Amino acid sequence: MDGRGKVTVTTPHGTEIVEAVDGFYVCGGHNPGVHGAVLTEALGSRFTVQIEVTTDWDLARELKVPKAVVDAAIDLNAELSAGRIGWAPQLRELLGFVKVKDTLGMAAALSNLAGIAPDDCRTEVTTALSRHTGKPITPLTLGKR
Repeated sequence: MDGRGKVTVTTPHGTEIVEAVDGFYVCGGHNPGVHGAVLTEALGSRFTVQIEVTTDWDLARELKVPKAVVDAAIDLNAELSAGRIGWAPQLRELLGFVKVKDTLGMAAALSNLAGIAPDDCRTEVTTALSRHTGKPITPLTLGKR
């Protein structure tokens, strides 16, 4: 990726130099803004093509994410885009929501979705989910015994 056209790959069985031929591409992915998953600017600049993948809200609805939860996620993502919050649920979290709902019920799924939000965004996520679903929501917690 630095113009030399080769990379050294180290494995438990040894080291191998892989040389790029015409048509060779390196593909990668990352989650910008996610702690521990940051792609540095220097490395990112080596990718010739960069594509932002966003959540398809229509697909979320087709995959049985309740409309109220999708609407809350859309509002939260608008807040995220505006820089007012640092996290909002994406398709991965919404599909997890459906699995929890189908197994444990709507109340547990809403509480779980609120609970997976980072601490600094949890109030906003809980408020949006409550506003759209009409239900009071608190993150799942365990108390004494």
